[in-house]
Amino acid sequence: MASSFFPDFGLMWYLEELKRDEFKKFKDLLRKEPLELGLKPLPWGEVKRATRENLAKLLTVNFEEEQAWNVTLSIFHKIGRKDLCEKAKKEITGHAKTYQAHIKEKFSNLWFQEARTRIHEYLDQENARKEQESLQRLFAPKRTGKWTRTVILLGPQGVGKTTYLVKLMLAWAEGNLFRERFSYVFYFCCQELKQLTKTSLAALISRDWSDSLAPLQEITSQPERLLFIIDSFEELKHDLNEPESDLCSDWTEKRPVQVVLSSLLRKKIFPESSLLIAAKPVYPRKLELSLDGPEIRELLGFSETDRKLYFYTIFRDRNRAMEAFRLVRENKQLFCMCQIPVLCWAVCTCLKQEMDKGRDLAPTCQHTTSIFTSFIFGLFTPKGAGCPDQQSQRLLKGLCFLAAEGMWTDTFVFSEEDLERNGLCDSDIPALLGLKVLQKCRAFEKSYAFIHMCIQEFCAAMFYLLSRHAQHPNPAVGSLEALLLTFLKRVNVYWIYLGCFLFGLLREEEQKKLDAFFGIHLAQEIQQKCHQFLQRIAENEHPWKQVDFLALCYCLYEMRNEDFVQWAMDFFQAVKLSIIDDADLVVSAYCLKHCSGLRTLWVSALHDFEEEDEEGSTCSGCVLRLCWLKFVLTHSPHLKCLNLSGTKLSRNAVKLLCEALNNPTCNIEELLLARCWLSVEDCSAFSQILRSSRKLLNLNVSRNYLVPGAPLLCKVLCKPDCALRVLDLGHCYLDQHCWTNLYEVLLCNKSLIHLDLTSNILKDKKLKLLCEALKEPGCHLRSLWILKCLITAAGCRELASVLPVNPNLRNLQLGYNDIEDTGVKLLCEGLTHPSCRLEILGLGECKLTSACCQDISSVLTSSKTLRILNLGGNALDLSGMVVLCEALRHPECTLQVLSLKKEELDEETQRFLMDEEKKNPKWPIIGE
Repeated sequence: MASSFFPDFGLMWYLEELKRDEFKKFKDLLRKEPLELGLKPLPWGEVKRATRENLAKLLTVNFEEEQAWNVTLSIFHKIGRKDLCEKAKKEITGHAKTYQAHIKEKFSNLWFQEARTRIHEYLDQENARKEQESLQRLFAPKRTGKWTRTVILLGPQGVGKTTYLVKLMLAWAEGNLFRERFSYVFYFCCQELKQLTKTSLAALISRDWSDSLAPLQEITSQPERLLFIIDSFEELKHDLNEPESDLCSDWTEKRPVQVVLSSLLRKKIFPESSLLIAAKPVYPRKLELSLDGPEIRELLGFSETDRKLYFYTIFRDRNRAMEAFRLVRENKQLFCMCQIPVLCWAVCTCLKQEMDKGRDLAPTCQHTTSIFTSFIFGLFTPKGAGCPDQQSQRLLKGLCFLAAEGMWTDTFVFSEEDLERNGLCDSDIPALLGLKVLQKCRAFEKSYAFIHMCIQEFCAAMFYLLSRHAQHPNPAVGSLEALLLTFLKRVNVYWIYLGCFLFGLLREEEQKKLDAFFGIHLAQEIQQKCHQFLQRIAENEHPWKQVDFLALCYCLYEMRNEDFVQWAMDFFQAVKLSIIDDADLVVSAYCLKHCSGLRTLWVSALHDFEEEDEEGSTCSGCVLRLCWLKFVLTHSPHLKCLNLSGTKLSRNAVKLLCEALNNPTCNIEELLLARCWLSVEDCSAFSQILRSSRKLLNLNVSRNYLVPGAPLLCKVLCKPDCALRVLDLGHCYLDQHCWTNLYEVLLCNKSLIHLDLTSNILKDKKLKLLCEALKEPGCHLRSLWILKCLITAAGCRELASVLPVNPNLRNLQLGYNDIEDTGVKLLCEGLTHPSCRLEILGLGECKLTSACCQDISSVLTSSKTLRILNLGGNALDLSGMVVLCEALRHPECTLQVLSLKKEELDEETQRFLMDEEKKNPKWPIIGE
């Protein structure tokens, strides 16, 4: 009998088809069946105890694969399950084997077609051990024992997603991967699929059968043993957002290709099947939300070791390779680019050319643009020639026109017509392919793409230094100003380096290269236009809202014209930064040191501000992040506000932050550290800052677990020389001991004017304690936020007693407490007192009804200070609004804003309010 491509899992699946009594008979017959076939018997004790899964393993461990199947099929025949015999024989000898052979041939050819650079010599066709393990883990069972059914494979363009999938298909076809899991694996490339209009899943499956007679019934008889691979998902530009009713469950039904794929991915078709979806990180986030519990895997490309080995492969000479590697490693952005195999090849090729010419590599490696300029000009300069010929100039210029058109039209695969429109004829194509700047696109005949989108972006940037946009034959190509706005607002997710390359080409060294190659360029004109563009941005009230600051930093860092950078940075008084990697730190630090007018800095970091490696040492990247923080704080004397909320701060990070805050050059007044995972040791460090600093006035430590640390802060807040004016302790899990500490703070502190205790378990009893302090003449607090603190009507009685005797309290926020109408009635007794000075009152979501409106109207007509009242989220109807509006019209009413959630009111009440607003355009009622 022919060998199966299923070992134990295939056997297990067939054993699972047996009923309980059939499985028992199978075990009984298994005592003698091996002997009848001339095989050694299995250990009966193990057979007797075995589950279906264990029995399948027992068979494959003790017998060769063919022997195991012969024993199994013989017993199936004896227990009357001929149907299982027939099904297994078909799978073992029939269509599945034919399909595997076809896939092996197809993907082997695809592999060799794509072997266009020495990368593929380095990346041997055979799976390396770690890559094989990675493939095996893709659909491994979870800890719960449940099998993973959907995997999303993320990675930037060129990192090797398609190569990875090609290897997967080859490994499966050769019987080295998923033999026990999948009968059929189908590969769909979205670059090809997006050309289709209507199709069906059956039609897509049938495309890989040479005779177009796919055994569809056999394939679909076991949907749990099907794997569908969807490559380049982002090419569809689709986020699976069709209504459920638009999807189809019939896999033979012809529908738009997006609907067919949505139906497959959202498990309307073959819900038992498995899915592997490869996409760039820019894929719609809705994809993940639309799928059934997907597992996310990332392809990171070359590791540092891989990059080093690849340098050795290209340079051959160890010393030369190490010199080039060291210089590239010093440029964070360039070193990161080398994770992409084809870009690593381009960088190595460029540096080897420069080294062969005896040139110093250091200046070239300092600027990413320099690498690409040297690489591209080196490719287009004939070997042995000192300068390019006219043919080379024409080819490169045409390539720049093509690249610009592609960037503006989101086109990354070009037809021969596209090339011709941009000045490149059929006879030019072999030369461009030979230079390895273009490659054939396997998805379509006579179609081509840049070897990497980064190369396309560079050429598109160079277009603007060679020609004005109006001279391009495609009117879709935008002006320089449009390019800058699109890039700096990050409007187009495919534009990663375009703006950086444009600014980089304005460097004097790159202009010399342009002069040498083309003899003419528009660099001075472009720089003037960039200057004018940033000048217009600066004229806005908030320039930092007009552009992505980090994107601008990357552009200016690539340019590194000190005078220009200083001029541009002077416009920014407020900056928001989202730090993802070390390159972000380097470029932002360079620009921030020129930001002489910086007042406010928001920073969020994807990674912690300190992590430890396996040996417990601080990683080099984390050291860089810590140094960056200290550098920014000590080199920005005008910086007043630092927001690190949401960034996990380690003990060392807090220590360094406190050192910077104590530095005489640091003038931070507002420090926001919400959800920063602060510890009791951190609170101790900040208490020392509060003790010594007269500059820090506002501290937000909300959303940190501060039960052990809050008393330390309170202790220093009781000191007479503490200058802090604003303290946010919201969501800090404060316990009963903290309230006693805060009582002391309210009594002793003369500077604190705002205290936020939102979402802590205060309750009425502890509120009474705080109210005792609020009634003391020495309490200077002006604003108290106690939203969502489990306060009831009883607590309102205590607050009402504070209002007449505390002339300082101006803002009281009580929202999201169940004080109800009874509590409001008690509160209004204090609000109507002539000595009450409250100006702002928040009663949103307090379970109020219209029954309290009469009490509130009394406040509106008697209070001389109340300006803002929030009643949003309460069950007020028409009767209540009539009472309130009557009070608002009263000549003694001083209220300026009454905030309501109008959309939650009934239609009758909404119409009433609309009529009132028409009568009085300055009506104080607003919607939240």
